[in-house]
Amino acid sequence: MHDVKDTRRAQVRIGYDGRVHKWFRGHQAKERFENEVKVLQYLEARGCEFVPRLLETEPESLKIVTTNCGKIVDHLSEERMKELYAELETYGVRHEDPFLRNVTYRVADGRFCLIDFEFATILDDPSTSLKPPPPDPV
Repeated sequence: MHDVKDTRRAQVRIGYDGRVHKWFRGHQAKERFENEVKVLQYLEARGCEFVPRLLETEPESLKIVTTNCGKIVDHLSEERMKELYAELETYGVRHEDPFLRNVTYRVADGRFCLIDFEFATILDDPSTSLKPPPPDPV
């Protein structure tokens, strides 16, 4: 496995099989883990094809394993990014952390995808909402 992200809130690694392994840690780790699991299950049930598929959960270690949605995007117009996050809302979910760091590009089908749903809100269930992180520093 190789590290993709290692911060106070999470460690993310990609396995040799391409699956994404994410461990939640830090402030509200359990709540963020539970929220991301709930949101990904909801999106899969709604047929959303541009988010990771949840493959495994390990509640005791606050770990999830998902499919890989491609590589992080370095550049995307503000307009296209807004369209992508708005498209997610048609599936009943507001991301709550709508920044470029959460957009990937999947070469297999030429699709922009969204990742990291730990702060997302299911619009029919506002109790899922957690306080989102501060915006990226400029």
